[in-house]
Amino acid sequence: MNLNLSGRNALICGASAGIGQAVAIELAELGANCILFARNPEKLQKVLGELKQGEGQFHRYLTADFSQPEDVKSVINGIQETIHIVINNTGGPKGGPIVDADPDAFQEAFKMHIVNSQNIAQRVLPGMKEAQFGRFVNIISTSVRVPLRGLGVSNTIRGAMASWAKTLANEVAPYGITVNNVLPGSTETGRLASLISSQAEARGMDTTRVVAEMQAEIPMGRFGRPEEIASLAAFLCTPAASYITGVSIQADGGRIGSI
Repeated sequence: MNLNLSGRNALICGASAGIGQAVAIELAELGANCILFARNPEKLQKVLGELKQGEGQFHRYLTADFSQPEDVKSVINGIQETIHIVINNTGGPKGGPIVDADPDAFQEAFKMHIVNSQNIAQRVLPGMKEAQFGRFVNIISTSVRVPLRGLGVSNTIRGAMASWAKTLANEVAPYGITVNNVLPGSTETGRLASLISSQAEARGMDTTRVVAEMQAEIPMGRFGRPEEIASLAAFLCTPAASYITGVSIQADGGRIGSI
């Protein structure tokens, strides 16, 4: 099985923590040159120190606020090297029922996820086509399969992201470029901790009870770890995954009940 990514350049969005950080670590282990992309330079510098750096490998980071698509576009337009791999990974919108959501929240989420992903794709696709190799992996959510209670805006935008990815996958497949989605279930990240805290406050209960209820819905009986999600994302970037495109693969401990 060919898992070698030596000589490939990877742009990893949201790489300062959580799943994005874990994906960067996995890609570096497979030989890729990693460009970390997020808004906090101190955190990104720390992640750089955790990446394997073999002979000929180089890693660096870029900073931008993903709530400002024009800033993101400006930064990525300054990239000189060919980008072979893109990990689209952006934090989810604030939780809450869809009936209570401010319409502006949908616009902001659309910009952060769809507009930024589109700008990145348009920037890197010419190089991918020339190389006859490209990988887009979008870290989304199992809400693509089953909407999650209390995440109205997020459910909406995640679905839009999956549709964007499937459309792009069909258009770029002839060039050896694949586009796939990873759907994490509840994973031990800052985002999950925040959602647990918010739910506990809204329901007037202790966070340990909320955690117990959530884990009871997962056949494996526990939350996922970032590195478990990252392993799937990294595999989809390799030559071994060259015939897999346009799909959404969940990594959720069995929580989604459908086949």
